[in-house]
Amino acid sequence: MGGGGGGGGECITRSSHVMEGGGSLESYRYYLSRRTVLQMLNDRGYAVPNSELTRSLTEFRFTFGDKSDLESLRLCLPLRSNPSKKMLVVYLGTEEVRTQAIRGLYGQILNKEALHGLILILQSNMNTFARKEVLKFPFKVEIFHITDLLVNVMKHILQPKHEVLSAGERDKLLKKYKIEGKQNAGCRKGKRKQRSDQFVGFFAYSNWP
Repeated sequence: MGGGGGGGGECITRSSHVMEGGGSLESYRYYLSRRTVLQMLNDRGYAVPNSELTRSLTEFRFTFGDKSDLESLRLCLPLRSNPSKKMLVVYLGTEEVRTQAIRGLYGQILNKEALHGLILILQSNMNTFARKEVLKFPFKVEIFHITDLLVNVMKHILQPKHEVLSAGERDKLLKKYKIEGKQNAGCRKGKRKQRSDQFVGFFAYSNWP
């Protein structure tokens, strides 16, 4: 499953739609959030086509329309180091996300064994039962709200560069400052990581050493 020419072979291209006027706020939100996700996955090592990374707002609206079909915004991208592993990105609707929607989405996913992970982009709340259903998935699922993706925090001009430490670098840093592993399961350069940290979400917490 997938769409919108995101690469990986599974994405389904949709008919183009020429926009009139300045376009809707909705399409602008989709453009910004999708661009951030593409940049994030590119930094994580997924094969993101350059045409996706450089797509302008005008081009986005021409391709996806002013009232974008959420299925057309889906992405299915392979890991550069292991193309058999893929990341799926899915936008969910504006209504509260419930268990039935999560089960329905899971049933649509093909080749689940080849899926490296799933990113769900919410536009509303996901209830407790739906979140419990997500935990049953046999692959990692990351959940973002669309408003958290309108700005790429890693690209901010005032934000210093962040890098993920290797296991060796981490151990040296912990030893230098006499920090025990139990006190800090892992660090990134310049700052201890917390699960609520936006940068942790950007890099994917479970992928860190």
